[in-house]
Amino acid sequence: MNILGFNSTHDASAALVRDGRIVCAVEEERFSRRKHHYGFPARAIRACLEAGGVAFADLDHVAFYWNPRKGLLPFALHVLRHLPRSLAYFDHQPGIWKRFVSLRRRLRREYGYRGPLHFLDHHGNHIASAFWPSPFREAAALTVDGTGEWETTVLAHVGEDGRPAVLHSIPYPHSVGKLWETLTQYLGFRPNSGEGKVMGLAPYGRPALLDRFRDLVRLEPGGRFRLNLDYFDFHLGRERKFSDRFVRVFGPPRKPEGPLEPRHEDLAYALQAVTEEILLALARVLHERTGSPRLVLAGGVALNSVANGRIQRETPFEEIFVQPSAGDAGAALGAALRVWHEVLDRGSAGRHRMEHAYLGPEFPPERMRAALLGKGLSPRTSEDVSREAAERLARGEILGWYQGRMEYGPRALGNRSILADPRRVEMKDILNARVKHREGFRPFAPLVTAEAAPDFFETGGREAPFMLRVFRVRPEKRELIPAVVHVDGTARVQTLRRSQNPRAYDLVARFGRLTGVPVVLNTSFNVRGEPIVCTPEDAVACYLGTGLDTLVLGDLVVSKVRR
Repeated sequence: MNILGFNSTHDASAALVRDGRIVCAVEEERFSRRKHHYGFPARAIRACLEAGGVAFADLDHVAFYWNPRKGLLPFALHVLRHLPRSLAYFDHQPGIWKRFVSLRRRLRREYGYRGPLHFLDHHGNHIASAFWPSPFREAAALTVDGTGEWETTVLAHVGEDGRPAVLHSIPYPHSVGKLWETLTQYLGFRPNSGEGKVMGLAPYGRPALLDRFRDLVRLEPGGRFRLNLDYFDFHLGRERKFSDRFVRVFGPPRKPEGPLEPRHEDLAYALQAVTEEILLALARVLHERTGSPRLVLAGGVALNSVANGRIQRETPFEEIFVQPSAGDAGAALGAALRVWHEVLDRGSAGRHRMEHAYLGPEFPPERMRAALLGKGLSPRTSEDVSREAAERLARGEILGWYQGRMEYGPRALGNRSILADPRRVEMKDILNARVKHREGFRPFAPLVTAEAAPDFFETGGREAPFMLRVFRVRPEKRELIPAVVHVDGTARVQTLRRSQNPRAYDLVARFGRLTGVPVVLNTSFNVRGEPIVCTPEDAVACYLGTGLDTLVLGDLVVSKVRR
């Protein structure tokens, strides 16, 4: 049975599930080359169907990541309550709802599909996206994002029957996700895109504005919180998400690409600190109410790897699982899984345990070779590409590393990666200037073998294959890997076992044998403002347009470095 799930707003994506197994999952941005692509994911759907060898008309079920009927009444009441200030909603909201309700007609007209189309509630899809790929038979579930229909936060428990029981939810506009969108915009970055930059900026700040910032969001007993709406305009449908009062209290907003002032760093610090307070409180309440030792996390806020690390260390939960595509792109996968396990009542039959995130498309060697033709490059086939790549890294080269199936989610996890030597203190500045062309305050991540991770990072014996938890770097190791140590002594770690990715694992292990440091700097294979590369052609274009020294495409190696 073939089930397609998709999302057609921001972070549009598609996922194909067959008899409970994930065949393919991919974001539309990787094909359109528009970051956080907004709109119907036609190319992502095509890639999923090609991976599964099926036609759209042959699908058994299609699932959408949103239930437009569920949130319609509360949204209408919200708009009425705030009239006339909420008139801005009418500039864009009717078009969104129209696209939602016309989906069935579009699928029939463009794809010939006449089977069932399921409109499933957003947070239920987030829960499914995290629970069913997890290794748990039952678990507490926490989803936190901007909004889904009407809820922004859901606390639930998934029993051994796989059915989530919602304990309580928090309604719009009281939203941690919207709080982050607002501050991201105020700090001069793009909302729904630059939140990771704000998280990277936070450790540079001080707690100077923390007490004042707490007036924006109030933590209440029982796992609840409320925004002080006097500081916001997003709930009125306006493009500017912060209010005049916000500007009076915190000063004028930073212009995009403008200089970063200490108060900007302090605001990022306060935002991160308050977010951690809220998430820790929610997790503790959830543990008290469920008694489960296991927790699954999803929603865009679950991509906050610093908070995830604290939840792991500081709450009673013994195990946590964060889906690697935790944001709205992942809700497409959740919708497909939910049809199989819950709508069709298949229980745990065919359950896909997600041990890695290599779920996107892959391309054959002949296409890789063809992508290099006519570019003035001289590719050659390496007899042992992991060994050669490790040797080049040890000599200080910066590699574009392109292998196998593309990662699902926002992190490059060793198949669409730029790799470098973490021992070189200057490497961070070199990468930012020559290759990534991005802000200098943003950290780079370490890729480490699972066996060696506890020697370098305070992991507590836990693995982090999806790069979604931050750990402290052991003080005695920081001088060995300065290029991946953030200003606060932490790192967003990816651990890797050979069974998850043999080539990337062998590369790191061989680099360790050459240097004594089984850690490699890993960042996404792209430049600032562009999605991670998808096709071999994307990889070649990025290589030629940046200061990368060497490109490894499968077994093919091309280099600008003369040996």
